[in-house]
Amino acid sequence: MRALSIAATGMSAQQLRVETISNNLANMNTTGYNPRRIEFTDLLYQQISRAGTVNAADGTVLPTGIQLGMGVRPVAVSINLSQGALSETGQDLDIAIEGTGYLEVTLPSGQTAYTRDGSLKRSPEGVIVTSEGYPVSPEIVIPNDARSISINAAGEVYAYFSDAVEGQLLGQLVLAGFTNPKGLEAMGSNLFTETEASGPPLVSSPGEDGLGVLRQGYLEDSSVDAVREVTELIEAQRGYEMNAKVLSAVDQMLGTTTQVR
Repeated sequence: MRALSIAATGMSAQQLRVETISNNLANMNTTGYNPRRIEFTDLLYQQISRAGTVNAADGTVLPTGIQLGMGVRPVAVSINLSQGALSETGQDLDIAIEGTGYLEVTLPSGQTAYTRDGSLKRSPEGVIVTSEGYPVSPEIVIPNDARSISINAAGEVYAYFSDAVEGQLLGQLVLAGFTNPKGLEAMGSNLFTETEASGPPLVSSPGEDGLGVLRQGYLEDSSVDAVREVTELIEAQRGYEMNAKVLSAVDQMLGTTTQVR
């Protein structure tokens, strides 16, 4: 019976949906995290009787025909790029991106990665780095005797010293935008890498070329909606149960068949 394999694909699909939802809920407090949504498509159809086939000698044509579906399969896990709320922290090196764009980060391998996690830190050498210790590009070094740091909306970083009134410009943070940001590859630690699907990065100053601006002293919260995730979790659970009932019904039908004498 085809229903066995069809119901099995349905159960597998709902299981993947639950796994995606569980990852969203696990990251509901992760800075700058965007929830994922799994998308499905139907499988191939078996043509028992093709629509448009001549059905009689007088030329009568079948208006619909008979097509039997073979189940469902996952086709994509898409990221929801809606921005999370900005929470005030008051820390000099905490920055939130208000709008589109990603901070550039240099990995130990020399590869460039991208992140919206603006919880930046200062390395022992004074370099501005991420929480994982990766330097932000372009590299900006904060002097040891700087008493405070100011980062404006355009990404300009100023250091203030005890013996001077005006701040010293240390450098400017830049943002990277992508034609298709949903095509970026997540690599963990709030980092993404460029792919052929995302297209090359467009690097520019914050506030230019459609990119967002920076807000010092704020961090972007996760955009996970816990109520929506729990609602979808219930739907996925019920979908799994209904496909399991199909398996049970087919099992009973096969049992009836084997008992025929």
